[in-house]
Amino acid sequence: MAFSERVRQILSWYSSDNPGILTNLARMLNHGVLAGTGKLVILPVDQGFEHGPHRSFAPNPPAYDPEYHFQLAIDAGCNAYAAPLGFLEAGAAKFAGEIPLILKLNSSDSLAKLADPAPAVTASVKDAVRLGCVAVGYTIYPASGARNTMYEALREIVLEAKSHGLPTVVWSYPRGNGISKEGEQAVDVVAYAAQLAAQMGAHMIKVKPPKENIEQAEAKKVYEKYNIPIKTLADRVRNVVQSAFNGHRIVIFSGGEAKDSQAILEEIKSIRDGGSFGSIIGRNSFQRPKDEALKLLRDVMNIYKARA
Repeated sequence: MAFSERVRQILSWYSSDNPGILTNLARMLNHGVLAGTGKLVILPVDQGFEHGPHRSFAPNPPAYDPEYHFQLAIDAGCNAYAAPLGFLEAGAAKFAGEIPLILKLNSSDSLAKLADPAPAVTASVKDAVRLGCVAVGYTIYPASGARNTMYEALREIVLEAKSHGLPTVVWSYPRGNGISKEGEQAVDVVAYAAQLAAQMGAHMIKVKPPKENIEQAEAKKVYEKYNIPIKTLADRVRNVVQSAFNGHRIVIFSGGEAKDSQAILEEIKSIRDGGSFGSIIGRNSFQRPKDEALKLLRDVMNIYKARA
């Protein structure tokens, strides 16, 4: 399809990157139902590693099969499908070229209960090239005592991925001893997480929807002094997007914990109204029966399409 002006504008923000990066960003932006709108809906399925098979797939048993998720992303018209190495290897050949793939390079299991979590690197940039991926994904945990190790590893991954023309998608999820549990989604912390990912070279940033509380005392003074609006979810999303180079980096928001369809769609409307580039929705889609999942994903896409 012909490039839209919106896609051209977004690509112009990455002018220091090579043609391979820009081409692969364009492949995601120009794929699926939202092609050309500058918005994205991505299906991520890393929960089997992160939370275990039964917590992840028992609600919808066909989802134990890796091929199920490829087909769900394709049938829904998603912009891309993201997963760890094992799931992508199980279907990349069969579905080659049908859906842009993002290889998640690190993951953290829930068997170890650590105060300062640190995900393990479980795949490589070379794996992503071998599997025909359009991007790599990497998780950082700002506020963890192990954060600097993650940051340093991320910087090397970004550089290696760039040498192969692959963008990097960063899951920036604050957690660890540095903040409270409630602080993980505090608006100031989520905004900080987006800024950190952008500073380390992320081309696309995934964060959680921010809540109204402010975790850092120093940040609270600034929010109050300058009357920064955070009352509504749209206000808070706008604040987070602004924090990623004034909206010049693609910021998408996770679907969060399982909830009913109406609650998801209301949340998506607020996220859209705040200027989000899209959503990345995992368990709220693949834990539903396929027909319900397809309807939900299409409803989400239509919300973004209505204001694109």
